[in-house]
Amino acid sequence: MNDKKPSSHANQVVAVLSLVFMGMLTGCVGFEEKPSAEYYMPYTPPAVVVGQDDYIYYPNYECYYSVSRHQYAYREDNDWVFRPAPRDVSVNVLRAAPSVKMDFHDSPAPHHAAVAKQYPKNWTPSLARAGSGQQAAAREVNPVK
Repeated sequence: MNDKKPSSHANQVVAVLSLVFMGMLTGCVGFEEKPSAEYYMPYTPPAVVVGQDDYIYYPNYECYYSVSRHQYAYREDNDWVFRPAPRDVSVNVLRAAPSVKMDFHDSPAPHHAAVAKQYPKNWTPSLARAGSGQQAAAREVNPVK
């Protein structure tokens, strides 16, 4: 049998070639190219569009409908809540009831005392026409949605 040991020169060549091969696999390490100032654009967050709330008030139920949110607002105990459906009444019955388009565009909470005084639970469009003429009648609506 041939029991020759590889020479140390051959071992050195294999080691050098292995290091070169491993270096080629790793690529450029430690080099980071930064964009030049003329091409750099700072991050700008996308614009957020916020719509205004618009409410329809149903005096018989002391309930507001937000057309933009598609939610009903009313008091539960001492808190104002926004829900996808009115409380204790079906949507069809509520929408058939007398209603008034509100002129404010924020939460009903700060306006409710004045609104409830102007449009009490027994309010009807005929009472508004008899009491204050055409101006109140122009605000009355019965949405079909």
